[in-house]
Amino acid sequence: MKLTVLGCGRWGTFLACYHSARNDVLLWGRPGSRAMAQLMAQRKNSYLELPPALALTEDLDQALDYAQVIVISISAQQLRDLAQKIQQRDVAGKTFILCMKGIEVESGKRLTQVFREEVTQPVHLAVWVGPGHVQDFSAGIPNCMVVDSDEPETTDLVVESLSSDLIRLYKGRDLIGTEVGAAAKNVIGIAAGMLDGIGYSSLKGALMARGAREIARLIRAMGGNELSAYGLCHLGDYEATLFSAHSHNRRFGEAFVKGEPFDQLAEGASTVKALVQLGERYEVDLPICKTVYSMLYQGRSVDEALPPLFQRTVKGEFDH
Repeated sequence: MKLTVLGCGRWGTFLACYHSARNDVLLWGRPGSRAMAQLMAQRKNSYLELPPALALTEDLDQALDYAQVIVISISAQQLRDLAQKIQQRDVAGKTFILCMKGIEVESGKRLTQVFREEVTQPVHLAVWVGPGHVQDFSAGIPNCMVVDSDEPETTDLVVESLSSDLIRLYKGRDLIGTEVGAAAKNVIGIAAGMLDGIGYSSLKGALMARGAREIARLIRAMGGNELSAYGLCHLGDYEATLFSAHSHNRRFGEAFVKGEPFDQLAEGASTVKALVQLGERYEVDLPICKTVYSMLYQGRSVDEALPPLFQRTVKGEFDH
């Protein structure tokens, strides 16, 4: 199989390297990006060295023409712009896999919705999300992830073609829940980092339980299956996000409450804006999301915002 990977960040580059062991792969990076310049000059980044067979390009036309299956791994907020460029080329019949997590801030739309709005040609579309870090996969540590699509046959194709002993892929059957759950776990990861930053790490168990319930309510209100919140897309990704030293979102939350700089991409910082809007639109109470939002964007202090989150009115654990 031939594959194109669009996006040369740490996850996109890893996916290109990973797939190149069994497939012909072309990795595309945005012209002028520092990451692509380093890969072209040194054939490596901070996490891994590129295998000799992996080809690189900054030419989007070449990248889109190269393969029938195209993986996209970029910042969620940049997807609409890239999709507009893709629409200008003939991509009818191709399969696109969004290996990314987030919700568009301006619209509150899921990433498959964003892509479908801009790419109106008849293409197949799937998402690939779930737990796993480049550093662990590169060390040979396996994990499980989930693929979902509005076309079950596309889900089946991706899982059956690209699953391996290193990354075991499961078939999702709830695209709304899979996308929302995957995006929202980054926000819960920021909250976990905030707890680490103030020495309340023991509360992360409660955060996991309540976070999953919170997002399950939102998924159900949006028309998805609330059980998806307890699967690989969300709860199954908590260990990799709420506890790992590799998690950008957890590290961002910890740095934020400590007043330390953090210069890596933390998708949850954008996603929380969209989730708060969705909570209001669907009339779902999202106390954790609203707390993170108030601290990041409304100037609430740690002492003012975090303790009340665990001092809410007593009720049944599974009351709605």
